[in-house]
Amino acid sequence: MRTAPRLRFGRGVRIASLFVGLVSIAIGIVCMLRSELGLPPWDVLHQGLARHSPLQIGTAGIVVGLVLIVVTWALGQPPGFATVANAIVIGAVLDLLLSVDAIGDLDVDALPVRIGLVVAGVALFGIGTALYIGAGFGAGPRDSVMLVGSRRLGVRIAIVRFSMEVIVVTIGFALGGTVGIATLAFAILIGPAVESSFWLLTRLGLAGRTPAHGPAPAPTAAAPVAPELA
Repeated sequence: MRTAPRLRFGRGVRIASLFVGLVSIAIGIVCMLRSELGLPPWDVLHQGLARHSPLQIGTAGIVVGLVLIVVTWALGQPPGFATVANAIVIGAVLDLLLSVDAIGDLDVDALPVRIGLVVAGVALFGIGTALYIGAGFGAGPRDSVMLVGSRRLGVRIAIVRFSMEVIVVTIGFALGGTVGIATLAFAILIGPAVESSFWLLTRLGLAGRTPAHGPAPAPTAAAPVAPELA
């Protein structure tokens, strides 16, 4: 799959899909965080920043996202609706979920349960990404950095994305972020998870190859571009 299918609905439903997707991504991150087996690359950075500041991990993600928006805007890529929503919603929902005592008190000591949380986290991230991208409102802040970097440096998107992931994981790990087998699993599985989610949406007739509301959205951070998401 080389292009992202577009949801076959009007603006209102696509906006709802965008927010459902972002909330799903936040839930997926919570699952991986509770597994204690590793986090997605950018969340390793967010957790590392949270360990050295008064910020919670979700708030740290919001700050990073807003900084990236300013940087990419200065480099000639103005933010869109999804860019701002991505930067704020995921982090806000993440902090909200982590503040719920029932989530923090869950018994996840058993390794099979922790592995199950990783699988669930990747699946939710993939589904959320497909809903978010399929809504067709543009790229998130991290995706925007990837696109601007590729355009300005004349380097393939996949190379820029990979370099970004390596840099943020390295910095996040140095700051105390959780890197583990789940981090590697995420890197390997997120592309197939997003593509499978797009396939399912298309199979169910909810999305199609030909956008009915304008040009197809730029690729984003979660799906390997060749993925970004996405």
